[in-house]
Amino acid sequence: MTPNALLLVGHPNVGKSVLFHRLTGAYVNVSNYPGTTVEVTRANTRFDKTAVLLDTPGVLALPSRSDDERATMRALLNESTRCLVQVGDAKNLRRTLTLTALLAELGLPMVLALNMHDEAAARGVTVDVDALGQALDIPVVTTVATGGEGMGELTQAIEAARRPDTLLQYDPEIESLIAQTTAAITRRTPHPHLAARGLAILFLGGDDEVSQWLAAQAGEHFAELQALRQAHAGTGPQALPPRLARERTQAADALAGSVIQRAPKSSPLLSQRIGQYVVHPAWGWPILLGVLFAVYEFVGVFGATTLVGLMEEDLFEGILNPAFTDFVQSTVNLPWLAEMLVGQYGLWTMGMTYALALILPIVTTFFFAFGVLEDSGYLPRLTVIANRLFAAIGLNGRAVLPMVLGLGCVTMATLTTRILHSPRERLITSFLLALAIPCSAQLGVVLGMLGGVSFQAVLIWALAMVGVLLLAGFLAARLIPGRRIPLVTEMPPMRLPILGNVLKKTGGRLKWYLIEVIPLFLLGTFIMFALDKIGALPAIIEAGEPLVTGWLGLPKEASAAFVMGFLRRDFGATGLFAMAGSLSPIQAVVGMITITLFIPCFASLMMMVKEQGAKTAATMVGLIVPFAFLIGGLFNLALRALWS
Repeated sequence: MTPNALLLVGHPNVGKSVLFHRLTGAYVNVSNYPGTTVEVTRANTRFDKTAVLLDTPGVLALPSRSDDERATMRALLNESTRCLVQVGDAKNLRRTLTLTALLAELGLPMVLALNMHDEAAARGVTVDVDALGQALDIPVVTTVATGGEGMGELTQAIEAARRPDTLLQYDPEIESLIAQTTAAITRRTPHPHLAARGLAILFLGGDDEVSQWLAAQAGEHFAELQALRQAHAGTGPQALPPRLARERTQAADALAGSVIQRAPKSSPLLSQRIGQYVVHPAWGWPILLGVLFAVYEFVGVFGATTLVGLMEEDLFEGILNPAFTDFVQSTVNLPWLAEMLVGQYGLWTMGMTYALALILPIVTTFFFAFGVLEDSGYLPRLTVIANRLFAAIGLNGRAVLPMVLGLGCVTMATLTTRILHSPRERLITSFLLALAIPCSAQLGVVLGMLGGVSFQAVLIWALAMVGVLLLAGFLAARLIPGRRIPLVTEMPPMRLPILGNVLKKTGGRLKWYLIEVIPLFLLGTFIMFALDKIGALPAIIEAGEPLVTGWLGLPKEASAAFVMGFLRRDFGATGLFAMAGSLSPIQAVVGMITITLFIPCFASLMMMVKEQGAKTAATMVGLIVPFAFLIGGLFNLALRALWS
């Protein structure tokens, strides 16, 4: 429990993480799509060093149903909250107030921050903030988090936070039940901070976290609370949770209607029109292909050809490597140590050269391009574009978010499968992430290598990945029991990316790369050096020759890349990249298809174990490895038949 805690609570994609950064200086991976905040993040505030600000996951609604909502509810139950800061979307006051109606019942001092009010004004929406504050009896401020507007007013409002008035009285029958449940909670298990009435409403609405907390605290007396809920449960639209939610929505509608003024309807803003075009059934796919081609040109051509050429050939091979090799050979008297540093599998000549000269320029351009897409609001629209396609694999478009995040880091993307609403969805998505989604470093290498071959080579690889994704997902959806859950997601406005946000995200991800990935490259290089010195690497290459050369049609030296791939897939891909000059176009495509589908990196494997269990993770790996070689070999046969 954090003393003197301030909690940021709100729907997904209303700017909580940006406000968190403004108020603390700490940087969360701020992204313009749902699922950014998966765990509760905390830091001391700038305006009060004794206060700790917590950025909770976005909630679609309360009572909690998803893992994100449960995490937020746990924070409300377990933190010593001084002030609850609800962050709302000024463009959608009705939805914001529906959540306010429930939060107000918890009896915590509150502030309502209506964020993105500039976008609301641009749409002709004006909120009477004073009237809304009087109706709720709490401070209400408007903010533009991305531009830093309203931060001073918000910090003053936090100091002046008050316990809000309740937004509504439920119908007499429900009010009677709430009163009885409130009395039982007060008598048996009062919460140190939250009002018993708010807990009663959440409990009657079916919130599992509140139920578990009450059960743990009340012991044998919990049966009394269960009896109250079950006696009035009802069915269908008359069940308690829908009735409670319906009345909150009606109250929010009434209050929103009384404080909103709308200008006469005008032509849609350019950003709105663009947002409509990118999800249009006819225009959405061509736009998507155009976006992918632009990313290919920036990452695969500029990053992997121009920048890698400057770094590898001019800087490392031309200056640094010869100088460092001369220095080591003149100062190190132990031959094995000199070879370990600057030999064929040297920590500098292979490990650092791969990491800094080959991979760093590629991941830098990819991180920047990815940051532009997420800050523009384009990524959530992928959920809409992909929804119909994902229906074929038993998922909805929301699953595209972890997969898109997987293009940054599959390990973190596996963690964010928690935003999906069922264990079945999380299992299928985790499997597809491990199988067919390349992380940023690997994707950059793929684009770099195949981009040097031709755009057709990149297209064949991309179609192969999409085909495998759909095939594996189709089979998994039919083998794993359960049903598909319809798509419900947030749709933020399209906007010009803010350069500062993009650069900060790029810098944060590069910091992760330098800290986390370079040591693994060095470890992988050392393992290769050790295997070579004891004679195991030549034996492995020879043992893998029938499969690698016969089935995949690659040079026998490519076996070493698959050995490296056991540590990190991008390290294995880099091994193939280093052989690019000796590979034919068919070999380059087949090699990259196989290494992309190959075993996930060690960190991803550990995250799979954490999220799905050791048995499930082992089953996934047991399926993925032979499947990767099967698909690679089939493409080798098909491409040679077509291009012969």
